[in-house]
Amino acid sequence: MSSFFCRCIYSIAHYHSFFVLSATKHRCMTVLALYNLKGGVGKTAAAVNLGYLAAASGLKTLVWDLDPQGSSTYYFNVQPATKNESKKILTDELPLKDAAVATAFENLWVVPADLSARNADVVLDEMKQSRKKLKSLIGGLKQFDLVLLDCPPGISLLHDNIFNAADWVLMPNIPTTLSIRSYETVVSYFNENGLDTGKIKCFFNMVDHRKNLHNEVIQAFYKDKLFFKNYIPYLSDVEKMGVNQQPVFEFANSSYAAQCYRDLWAEVKKVCL
Repeated sequence: MSSFFCRCIYSIAHYHSFFVLSATKHRCMTVLALYNLKGGVGKTAAAVNLGYLAAASGLKTLVWDLDPQGSSTYYFNVQPATKNESKKILTDELPLKDAAVATAFENLWVVPADLSARNADVVLDEMKQSRKKLKSLIGGLKQFDLVLLDCPPGISLLHDNIFNAADWVLMPNIPTTLSIRSYETVVSYFNENGLDTGKIKCFFNMVDHRKNLHNEVIQAFYKDKLFFKNYIPYLSDVEKMGVNQQPVFEFANSSYAAQCYRDLWAEVKKVCL
């Protein structure tokens, strides 16, 4: 066999291995939790819009609405879960994959919320290894590339589960004193409980450049490189998601808000996926 022919065979085998490994890597599921100790900081809007962009890029994406308010369920115009469905998922009466509902968008599914989600801490407390229940449930999802957890505010047993299940915890923060304090509280909680602070990634949200405090806080934290470079301004198109029951791209695709989410998604994808 000629040396030229041998080199050709080697090259073909090499590139075949490369594409197989690349495809395998693509199929490896990533779990992102949109979380903050505080409410009203834009977690759900971020989960919905980032989920939409992920699905549009070809990733099979699941948004799990863990908040009993069911806001991401509402934004995607999906019917709320039937009574006690959230509880049934946690108690293994309903497989998580069977609770996923297709949205109107290709590659995008939602696990809807219902009011029984408010009892998640009580249900988890009755289980053995209750801090890793969510991780176990999500581990059974082989058909998705990305799982986004839309989390309720607070720190509880449910949130311990979220922190253990997530590959990355994405924290939207309004650039104000109280919001930054909540970020620092979460970092302290991670340190005190042996959790990996390296999985916390933050971005500024609802930024109003007319306010000096917002500008000062942003510059201070950008200097320390603690936050993503891209941020989401305070814009009416984001608020209109509730009126339209759609991600911002469906009714304001060329808007500044849509572009800001695209820029943030590009950075999240580069760092986290």
